[in-house]
Amino acid sequence: MALTVCSRAVADRFEIMIIAGEPSGDIIGQRLMDALSEQSDTDVRFWGVGGDNMLSSGLKSLFPMQELSVMGLTEVLPRLPRLLWRVREATAEVLKQRPDMVVTIDAPGFNFRVGKNLGNSGIPIVHYVAPTVWAWRPERAQKVASFLDHLLAILPFEPPYFEKVGLPCTYVGHPVMEQGLRGNGSLFRQKHLIALDSPLLALLPGSRRNEVKQLMPIFLDTVARLVKRYPSMRIVIPTVSNVTNLVQRQLLERGMDRVIVVGREEKASALDASNIGLTASGTATLELSMAKVPMVVAYRMQPITMAIVRRMVHVEKVCLVNLIANSSVIPEFLQERCTSANLSKAIDEIIADSAARKSQIQVFSEVREKLRCGEIPPSHRAAQVVLSILKKKRKV
Repeated sequence: MALTVCSRAVADRFEIMIIAGEPSGDIIGQRLMDALSEQSDTDVRFWGVGGDNMLSSGLKSLFPMQELSVMGLTEVLPRLPRLLWRVREATAEVLKQRPDMVVTIDAPGFNFRVGKNLGNSGIPIVHYVAPTVWAWRPERAQKVASFLDHLLAILPFEPPYFEKVGLPCTYVGHPVMEQGLRGNGSLFRQKHLIALDSPLLALLPGSRRNEVKQLMPIFLDTVARLVKRYPSMRIVIPTVSNVTNLVQRQLLERGMDRVIVVGREEKASALDASNIGLTASGTATLELSMAKVPMVVAYRMQPITMAIVRRMVHVEKVCLVNLIANSSVIPEFLQERCTSANLSKAIDEIIADSAARKSQIQVFSEVREKLRCGEIPPSHRAAQVVLSILKKKRKV
């Protein structure tokens, strides 16, 4: 699909091609777009690939972002031909439109293919959210340095991995610091008729459909075990739009009537009302930590995918809270250990043990301080870097 709404870059405005591949990237992309529009002294026009958030901020999308929201070998392989076709389509559109810059957000499987194709185009390429070379495949740092012009990192320990191979990298702060997770838990409980003394468990099974398919059955089995011990327990599941129907369908199939499903707007209040969280590994762990909700972390992949990952991973922890704090305070249950028996036992122990809860909350404070990058919001700091590169290019 060729874009007809954008013209080639002109002197009185900036044209930016921006690509996000999943819901978290869509939120980051929207904030970056808004910050760029606010900070730039010339008009900025955006096109590329994004979801509802980026579309609402004026993005013209080449194709639906949901086509890129896949993860894992067995999940990607059946869709690989179409994904490669989309890579070629995005590359061709950039070469045709010649924007002032290409900004890619996370989704390295797709974005790095596009970036590599554009490596000799003369168009600056900035990637937002560094690949996790500190966890696995450290050689990727050298590879991405061959086609990226700048990297925007969201974890404080990431820049040195890329700077040592000659890739400029700026730590801009983690997007979770910009979410303003200050909901009203009391009002949330009143609205949903949840007694103040009823335990409220937040389930966060992921933002990708394959994650939800893997984890929701285990999470719901865990809930079934817990409600036998805590008859008044209620469940809240904050979701994103691309998995809401899948979550609701699984709840309907299980006949669960004590579960509340909420969207992005109510998420902060849902977490503020929660006593404990059961979450997939990823950004959700930081969201829970910002809301000071003790948690248990779980994750499961297809066996083939996990076997490959285990051969390449160089870290013992996957929970970002544990990694940032260099701690093991958050219980992690991965792959074969990700069972309802293990998860329900761990949650029960945290509910019953106030010391365990306090230990997690103390670590949350440490993580917050490490993720803070001055008083400037992450998206505004990222926008400053992007605009400085754009202005330098214009002067050359």
